[in-house]
Amino acid sequence: MSFKELNLIEPLEKAIAKQGYSIPTPIQSKSIPPLLEGRDIIGIAQTGTGKTAAFVLPILQRMTERYPRVLRTLVLAPTRELAAQIGESFSVYGQFLKFKHTVIFGGVGQTPQVSAIHKGVDILVATPGRLLDLMNQGYVNLKDIEFFVLDEADRMLDMGFIHDIRKIIAKLPQKRQSFFFSATMSPQVAELAKTLLRDPVRVEAAAQATTVESIKQCVFFVDQTAKEKLLLELFKEKHLTCVLIFTRTKHHANQLALFLNNNHINADAIHGNKSQTARTKAMSDFKSGKIKVLVATDIAARGIDIDNISHVINFELPSEPESYVHRIGRTARAGAEGTAYTFCAAEEKSLLEEIEKLIRMEIEVVHHRFHSEKAKNAVGADARLPLRQQGRGRFNRFKSKKGGHKPHFKRR
Repeated sequence: MSFKELNLIEPLEKAIAKQGYSIPTPIQSKSIPPLLEGRDIIGIAQTGTGKTAAFVLPILQRMTERYPRVLRTLVLAPTRELAAQIGESFSVYGQFLKFKHTVIFGGVGQTPQVSAIHKGVDILVATPGRLLDLMNQGYVNLKDIEFFVLDEADRMLDMGFIHDIRKIIAKLPQKRQSFFFSATMSPQVAELAKTLLRDPVRVEAAAQATTVESIKQCVFFVDQTAKEKLLLELFKEKHLTCVLIFTRTKHHANQLALFLNNNHINADAIHGNKSQTARTKAMSDFKSGKIKVLVATDIAARGIDIDNISHVINFELPSEPESYVHRIGRTARAGAEGTAYTFCAAEEKSLLEEIEKLIRMEIEVVHHRFHSEKAKNAVGADARLPLRQQGRGRFNRFKSKKGGHKPHFKRR
């Protein structure tokens, strides 16, 4: 199927062609036709599947049926970065239409956002907290909303936004078209969808909780104290060109970025304690190639949508297996290939087993200079993080290191 077969209007076809796209992704080809018919939808789609365009394009087309200058579309996103990315998509695909949109989120002053709303917008992309603030202050009224999108619903629940979301939904008109997207479908997510949607069409871009097929996944068993040495060995490989590294905590993200810079690898960290200005700069530098590595926590990385990430490295395994799916989905985007490396210490072995159970596959083991049989064979209490380290992980002091052997990895 081509985009021309989706019966999109000429301004949208023109914008799509300008981006160099001709074939819709599976989630787009499955979602756009029923959405153009006005159906509610529940979409199971991982990051990198093209789901943003899957709702942006039909919303823009349906909005062209009439042109009142009122707020008609609301999109809720869990993070500032994702909200900004969605706003950018409305700019790109709506460039030949006359609709106005703005993006609102916390962490920055509200005055410019309020000013944009006062000037009149058709489309509002928002994070739940800032939207509720502006609603309570009387700056935003949702009485004319016709199209409502809840994006990355599973992460919304993980971040504790359920009460805010319910308050916002209570202010929406009963007559509306609702779009619900989630990477995974837990019982809690399914219950939320049930309260939000009317006779929805269910579409799925990939089997639930599976990972993108084009991602090469490898696990390195390594002692916690040798992880940074292994990381430096990996960076001697030329194919690590644009790398996203995950830690469990903000503190460790800062430490690891400092360690990499001390070892002449340009890096920055992104997490919730950073100001919005610092986060925006880090994202811009990473996207432009000014820095080679971005170190992130799970929540901060939720909105990272960059096509050329060559590698995702799980320096520390996530405490929740679903987060692994979200993490590695940051590579192999827009049809590209990608690689995901996971460093597993003995105390993280049980976390790895939960991940493999979720994705229904064993991750390929790579033997390397710092390989740890202790980590590979850990069982029982030795394979679990101590309670005091849940979500924290141990981190030894980073020091600048020189030398080292050329890495040689053997796969099985």
